[in-house]
Amino acid sequence: MKIDSFLVQQNFTKCTTEHEIYVRNTDSGEFLIICLYVDDLLVTSDSKEDIRVFKGRIMEEFEMSDLGELSYFLGIEFVSTSKGIFMHQKKYAEDILKRFNMMECNSVITPTEIGIKLQRDGDKKEVDPTLYKQTIGSLRYLCNTRLDIAYCVGLMSRFMEKPKTPHFLATKRILRYVKGTLDLGILYPYSQKNIEGEVFGYSDSDWCGDKDDRKSTAEYVFKFGTTSISWCSKKQSVVALSTCEAE
Repeated sequence: MKIDSFLVQQNFTKCTTEHEIYVRNTDSGEFLIICLYVDDLLVTSDSKEDIRVFKGRIMEEFEMSDLGELSYFLGIEFVSTSKGIFMHQKKYAEDILKRFNMMECNSVITPTEIGIKLQRDGDKKEVDPTLYKQTIGSLRYLCNTRLDIAYCVGLMSRFMEKPKTPHFLATKRILRYVKGTLDLGILYPYSQKNIEGEVFGYSDSDWCGDKDDRKSTAEYVFKFGTTSISWCSKKQSVVALSTCEAE
């Protein structure tokens, strides 16, 4: 029996937007949430007893090991502090810098130049597309905890077919920014009594920022209290006719 089939038998419901997330209402009225990646599981709930019971059931069905509280998962680190759970990718970011020989580079305070405009075509020299794709691919995974680089990484992703010198230099600037911000991450506080249950959303657009097709790139971030919980930077599929429509 596969683990996902076992979860369905245990009355878990698969999330419609995140297909590796399973949720079940427990007998105590709380939620039991499972994150499944191949054969690795993350289990969380408000009830420690519900977690204990579930782990006992699944270990009876499968040969599994209990690794205790979450500390490292798929390149993402989790640290318990006095204020809450701090999620970051410092080790992964350092590995990226070492891989592309940028560990000793000078850092910068912004991931891109202000008002940067790049084009696909031009008379600039082409660079190694394989190296460029490897760099962008590594940075895209770093966006899991670093929403501050989501826009610029998405922008550089547009030029992977025929990258040129300006594109590669802009990508190296992102790495230089990462070098100076290795300790950044996301803090999930233990308690937010003053703003409990409040969700805020912010959006923006660069308004016809792509000089090749005049399409806009829209960005949003949703925050639960003071913590970012969802973010995205995506080029729009149509040309917006106004700044309001672009956002």
